[in-house]
Amino acid sequence: MEVSILTRHFLGDTKQFPYGNKSKETIIELSKRNIEFLIKNNVKAVVIACGTATSQALEEIKNLYNIPIIGVIEPTVKDIAKNKDIKKIGVMATIGTIRSNSWEREIKDNIANIEVINKACPLLAQMAEEGWINNEIAKLTIKEYVKEFKNIDIDSIVLGCTHYPLFKELIQEELGENVEIINVGNKLANYLEILLEEIGIKNNNTEKPIYDIYLTDMETEFLNVANKFLDRELEIKKAIIE
Repeated sequence: MEVSILTRHFLGDTKQFPYGNKSKETIIELSKRNIEFLIKNNVKAVVIACGTATSQALEEIKNLYNIPIIGVIEPTVKDIAKNKDIKKIGVMATIGTIRSNSWEREIKDNIANIEVINKACPLLAQMAEEGWINNEIAKLTIKEYVKEFKNIDIDSIVLGCTHYPLFKELIQEELGENVEIINVGNKLANYLEILLEEIGIKNNNTEKPIYDIYLTDMETEFLNVANKFLDRELEIKKAIIE
């Protein structure tokens, strides 16, 4: 059966952001509320586009609802595992994500004899929200965060937070072109397309989809950041979550 999915719903929990320094229990509760908001909007699948929420909440909540719920870690690691030449991989993520050890555990479960070097980068998400992605503060912060990767012959770096691709160019400049910078969003999108096809809910309609973008707090720099990501002007709505 093919289900037509013409509307894409995005929910940004800007009121509770950032998640990276919250407890696991809080992140699980926030994730449940967010998913229930999306389900009320008749979504057919949910992507947790947050490394912290994926690492802290996905396993607890994915079986609570009757729709597919996908995080960012598994799709990325499955793709990484196709590259047999990777021996050392770095993970840049929030404090909560690194603390959970989810990336390292998933990588080592799927790739034999690989070394994982974790690096918590607590400032980057907030800097991205502020639009500080290419100024001197951003350059110095990136230089500090990646310095331990520079002398250990690292093969790849996972950007384990969906804000971090905004810093990809600065990271690449510091580490050089021989280090692969892995954008989890790209891996997730490819995985999701295949999954929706397999379970029969992929939308093959060629009409331009509608994007409904909700925020829990409208007083935020989110719109400026989103416009930079998507290179177009967006409209946003206030999400009321009980």
